[in-house]
Amino acid sequence: MTVNVNLQRSIKGQSQKNSDVEVCLESDSEDEPPPSYKFLNQIVSKSLFRKDDGTRDWRILLKNSIVDAEDLARRCNIDKFEVDDVIKKYPMRINPYYFSLIRRKNDPIWKQCMPDINELKDSFCIDDPLNEEGDSPVPGLVHRYPDRVLLMVSNQCAMYCRFCTRKRAVGKPLKRITMDDILKGIDYIRVHKEVRDVILSGGDPLLLKDEVLEDIIRRIRNIRHVEIIRIGTRVPCTLPQRITPELCNMLKKYHPVYINTHFNHPREITPESKRACEMLADAGIPLGNQSVLLKGVNDNPEVMKELVHKLLMIRVKPYYIYQADLSRGTNHFRTKIKAGLDIIRALRGFTSGMAVPQFVIDAPGGGGKIPLLPDYVVSHDDNKIVLKNYAGKTYEYHEPCS
Repeated sequence: MTVNVNLQRSIKGQSQKNSDVEVCLESDSEDEPPPSYKFLNQIVSKSLFRKDDGTRDWRILLKNSIVDAEDLARRCNIDKFEVDDVIKKYPMRINPYYFSLIRRKNDPIWKQCMPDINELKDSFCIDDPLNEEGDSPVPGLVHRYPDRVLLMVSNQCAMYCRFCTRKRAVGKPLKRITMDDILKGIDYIRVHKEVRDVILSGGDPLLLKDEVLEDIIRRIRNIRHVEIIRIGTRVPCTLPQRITPELCNMLKKYHPVYINTHFNHPREITPESKRACEMLADAGIPLGNQSVLLKGVNDNPEVMKELVHKLLMIRVKPYYIYQADLSRGTNHFRTKIKAGLDIIRALRGFTSGMAVPQFVIDAPGGGGKIPLLPDYVVSHDDNKIVLKNYAGKTYEYHEPCS
């Protein structure tokens, strides 16, 4: 294993330039974090990223994100020319917190955040596999299901996931979502009285300033037929410092508010992410998790079982496991559907039902989420159903006579 960590900072007043943190990780062991991982966490925790209450300022962390190939090449052993080719099409952002979770090259954290030349070799997938744009009566609003809509309020994220289903738009300056776009979406919701559930998405809604986010939520909450407001966000995982007392106090004014977050691997559950999720839960916000099944990240039952158990410990209910969408630039992440079914089979009956998410395919072309289950039904006729349980034993259940 080769480790080279060097930190230099230039601080002037309240501003801080990008730190030069060089990290080269070469290790085949997942048992213990290499010294660079521990040292990098110490560097970040002792830096002026910290506020008066001891937490790190999320805005400074975000400002110090790795966004270009040369900066990334200074920090770890990568081909900067390949990276540059990739990020010209699919932008990169890796904030210092998420970067600090990497233990070695090509580990599950690395795969999710590091640009890969395979993103440019995908000739199979398409830009908008779920036909979101076809289901958008106004820009940035998707109305696919009868009683709910998805409203995109930002195209920015704390970390640009390499498997993103919206790679076509996220992080791209020309695809930025304006307040005018958002207001048109809210006007659409106001007119369509069948809409009782609004999901704020993006990008990541929690990358907005508190006052901007509150303005959007207040406008939606003032629409009488809207019952539920949901927020889809990955910041509790990728930038948990964003979850502040001020944010939580604002959100709880507009209940019922629900949050679905997105953890893919047990190592993403850290003291920082635990604190973030517990703060949201203490504000009365129910939390769910939506994982994506990713090759080399979480596509085996042992990893997924550890993840769902750790999620429950931080008060997050495992909600969905998604089969990866057919989004262009992500084909190298896709697994066989059998991998997802094997995971559900290994969870159901072998652990608490609370820990078992639904395995779904978001149907290509805009068909919506379709749940998949292992074959628990052996046979079924008018008189009885024959079932196979988690242990492989069969049981008969007889239908009523009339």
